[in-house]
Amino acid sequence: MTGLSVLGELPALPLHEAGKYVAGAYVVVFVLVLIYVAIMAVRLSRIERDLGELLAREAAGAPDDDGQGSRHASSTPAEAGVGR
Repeated sequence: MTGLSVLGELPALPLHEAGKYVAGAYVVVFVLVLIYVAIMAVRLSRIERDLGELLAREAAGAPDDDGQGSRHASSTPAEAGVGR
């Protein structure tokens, strides 16, 4: 039983001088993840805004970029140019 009490007193991982580098690495990874999430949020908001504009243009019957009018609601995605 004395061996178990000694193990309970030891630290899980003796880091000594490396502890500050490990903490620094965690901070760097956390900052990189935050930057990635921020970039994805900006891209998502831009896509949502563009989609809203396209849906508004479709509902208004405004001509597309190629000068044609809006497609009928009953057209298939292939007819509307999706997947090309």
